[in-house]
Amino acid sequence: MRYLVMVSHGTLAPGLHSVLKMLGNDAANILSTSLVDGMGADEYVENLKALLAPVAADDEVVLLGDIVGGSPLTNAMNTLAEKGLLAHTVAFGGMNLPMAMTAMMGLSTMDLDSLKQMMLQEGKNGMSELVIPTDDGEDDEDDDI
Repeated sequence: MRYLVMVSHGTLAPGLHSVLKMLGNDAANILSTSLVDGMGADEYVENLKALLAPVAADDEVVLLGDIVGGSPLTNAMNTLAEKGLLAHTVAFGGMNLPMAMTAMMGLSTMDLDSLKQMMLQEGKNGMSELVIPTDDGEDDEDDDI
């Protein structure tokens, strides 16, 4: 089986997970947890170990974290290493909704390398500046008079 695991500070990972559920995917192989304000690292790691309990040695993991080098992602990598799953894991930092949606849609249908490339591309494509036009159509210099 292949799992999508999302980890973050605050409520980002559970929030993205709730959006995936809204989109119709409440699959047991999509997991999330977070390091919330006031939670110690030990408690977070225990929550993470409980979350990852169903993941078996021959499973694959697509891991999404909010910040590269952040404690949620670092501890998730360490926990996966303890379970012997690091060789079966593809990990990303800087997760966003387009990446999570792409992972969800391709989790069971795409090979891992193709899924990885598509997730990176969708994550990048999902970010763009929205240019908001002004409705006056006049030069700003006229405002100084």
